[in-house]
Amino acid sequence: MFLENYGFLIVAIVQQALLGMSLWYPLMAGQLSLASIGFYSMGGYIAAIMGTSPAFAAWREALGPALYPVEWLIALAASALLGLAVGIPALRLRGIYLALATIAFVQVLNVVVLVLDVTGGAVGLFGIPQPFESRLGYLWFFGPLLAVMLIFSARLTRTVAGRSFMAIREDELAAQAMGIPTTFEKVRAFVIGCGLAGVVGAMSAPFLNTWNARQSSFDASVACLAYVLIGGARSVWGPLLGAALLVALPEVLRPLKDARLIMNGIVLVVACIYLPQGIAGLLASLRRREVA
Repeated sequence: MFLENYGFLIVAIVQQALLGMSLWYPLMAGQLSLASIGFYSMGGYIAAIMGTSPAFAAWREALGPALYPVEWLIALAASALLGLAVGIPALRLRGIYLALATIAFVQVLNVVVLVLDVTGGAVGLFGIPQPFESRLGYLWFFGPLLAVMLIFSARLTRTVAGRSFMAIREDELAAQAMGIPTTFEKVRAFVIGCGLAGVVGAMSAPFLNTWNARQSSFDASVACLAYVLIGGARSVWGPLLGAALLVALPEVLRPLKDARLIMNGIVLVVACIYLPQGIAGLLASLRRREVA
């Protein structure tokens, strides 16, 4: 009964955690990018078009269920290549200027999809094939991907590349003086996030059964950033913890009806003020006190 009632919520938490994780990699290298939601949208359109367009009918018939991993791979390759093309010039900017540039990039993508016939314009695409009868079945898509990305992220923090990302985050000039190719490492972190966002988008299109330009709204970009910051930007668990709190909170507070919006806002403000290292930082602090 619990899984039937909250299956969609559980899958949504995992999906949003992955989307938050796509912002975590640029932040790991000290780059405030909000472009992930644009690549998420692009990946979703790739899956939606391949799943509904008559031009891909032969592919659907020939590949059957194997079409889904093909969509993910195409979304991964397209997002990584476009991320590389965008990242090389954009990552010369820093701080708020980089954030503004990535927001502008997402808006350009939105305008492009609104004027194209193949994307369905403002209405979007509907009737995307469903691989599972239950929403909970999509855990077979998102669950393994989340596990792989958590393991990858944990190992990344112990590699030369991961340590280079963190060195750039702490002091880019000092990292450059130590011989770290800062531009290359920033672009690498950005491209990893773009590729992940594209795959998550391709998995999300059948999950939501419809896809349109609203998937890449500015609100969605801010929500993804909030997952990372409130969960903990310096922990691999941060995006998952933040998504679990922010996605589940409106459902937990639903008995309060309209007052839940006020309570939701209060919780977010308190978290921002009293949890500068996020939920992961709080848990790490509590663990250290127990050891001491």
